[in-house]
Amino acid sequence: MVYSKDGSLSYFIKRFDRYGKGKKYATEDFAQLTGNSRDTKYRFTMEKIVNVIDEFCTFPAIEKADFFKRVLFCFITGNEDMHLKNFSLITKGGKTTLTPVYDFLNSSIAIKNPEEEIALSLKGKKSNLKKTDFINYYAKERLSLTDKTIDKIIGDMYKYLPEWKALVEISFLSDDMKEKIKCSECEFCNSFRPYGNSRASFRCKHPDQHYIFDYFQEHRMSKDPGFLDYG
Repeated sequence: MVYSKDGSLSYFIKRFDRYGKGKKYATEDFAQLTGNSRDTKYRFTMEKIVNVIDEFCTFPAIEKADFFKRVLFCFITGNEDMHLKNFSLITKGGKTTLTPVYDFLNSSIAIKNPEEEIALSLKGKKSNLKKTDFINYYAKERLSLTDKTIDKIIGDMYKYLPEWKALVEISFLSDDMKEKIKCSECEFCNSFRPYGNSRASFRCKHPDQHYIFDYFQEHRMSKDPGFLDYG
């Protein structure tokens, strides 16, 4: 965001699929890769995406871990509009990988009563998703991720929660929108107190956060290197 002379703001972004003068990296979104269009970009499943990664990526195992991180991040931050055109592959230096992220935003806050939690169905549903749907079913069974990889992904998200809160506070969102993202009345969200201290039985009621906290408690991850202390 750059301020103009008249005080207005302009948004600049550097395209990841361009380099040099007019040169392009080979880039295709998942709708193109699966023969879908803008009209059918929601008619797909999270399970089928695994096959796309296996077929086109140079190192599928690495990309599947990255993809799970993106899926989990979108769910936690309230992004229920990640359809086929919001995931893409790019080929650079003879290697095909997921592109840098784009369209990662909280779309739920703009909807009065959102009915869905994800854009592409997982286990036959788009709402009422549970921890077991993401961890046991998708991460382990469908993406074949190890416990160590899953713990690292969730640990990194937990570690950066304070920075996430700070970014919300300095964002251009209205105060009402900010309150929809964070729990203003939640003691954990206000202080980011470690789980398991004087309120060991505490459960954050915010739908975008309890998932991570419960996972940490169940896996006793407080002593793992790189993670914030967890009580």
